[in-house]
Amino acid sequence: MSDIQRYGAEGGHGTGGQRLPFSRAVEADGWLYVSGQTPMTDGEVVEGGIVEQSRLAIDNCLAIMKEADYGLQHVVHVTVVLTDARYFSSFNKVFEQTFGDHPPARICSVQDLVVDCKVEVGLVCFDASRKR
Repeated sequence: MSDIQRYGAEGGHGTGGQRLPFSRAVEADGWLYVSGQTPMTDGEVVEGGIVEQSRLAIDNCLAIMKEADYGLQHVVHVTVVLTDARYFSSFNKVFEQTFGDHPPARICSVQDLVVDCKVEVGLVCFDASRKR
């Protein structure tokens, strides 16, 4: 039995039905690394402003965490990529609404994304009770 658990290793599907060659998340020794999530549903970007897209990207992360039995209290670090610095304040409001009681460490940068959306969110969780 491997000490590494992969979630979605069979690969998901991105825009245009393209197969994605990576796991949605990987768990090892109490750590869960969630791949960057964009505001997609069924392989397609959901249109909307930064608030709607931020909520969906974060919700996609939370769904993967739930699948792996991790909760908000386990989130230790979040990586955020915005496509425009003017989105920072609006994203922060959504972030605070989500993580208010359990604020993790975070890095936020402005970059182009491969997918035509406004935000991508990835995170790292830790649960000491799952340490081997």
